[in-house]
Amino acid sequence: MQTIIFATGNQRKIQEATSTLAPFAIRIEHQSIDIDEIQHHDPIEITKAKVRAAYEIIHQPVVVQDTNWSIPALGGFPGGYMKDVAEWWSAEDWIQIMARHTDKTILCHEHVAYFDGEHLQHFSHTYEGSFADTPRGGSKADDSSIEKVACLYGNQTMAEMNDETGIASAGETLHHWQAFGKWYSQQG
Repeated sequence: MQTIIFATGNQRKIQEATSTLAPFAIRIEHQSIDIDEIQHHDPIEITKAKVRAAYEIIHQPVVVQDTNWSIPALGGFPGGYMKDVAEWWSAEDWIQIMARHTDKTILCHEHVAYFDGEHLQHFSHTYEGSFADTPRGGSKADDSSIEKVACLYGNQTMAEMNDETGIASAGETLHHWQAFGKWYSQQG
């Protein structure tokens, strides 16, 4: 079995990675690392900078995961600025902003990046959903404001899924982690 260090303190991300990578015989060893996240309009560049920064701290091959949201009705906002916007805005703010738009589409872009000091690999997948009409769910401390209004499959918000199952992933099949798992398991 191969082992990879996953730089995160987010228990939900750890659980998602662990369950998705297990069939590839990859074991997750997580390390909670405080990384200053760069601000950039391109979320891929944020993820790449994040994995390089994690490597500089632990000096071992490492993987990171990052999420950004893109709302077509808002010109792709918030994109690479999702982390700050999610902290500033409440679920009600999202509902109010989206109330004047007929297109309620929301795109969740999930990124996984690996860096070993020399080689950087990036994997991503986009999950499409829509905004709920009212905030729902969110009894867990790690539910962000957007998770209370984002429905990525069915009519259930991500926060409702987290309340019910303890996981509120972007998709039932975590394609971004599967792509990493396929690649990493072949590195042998």
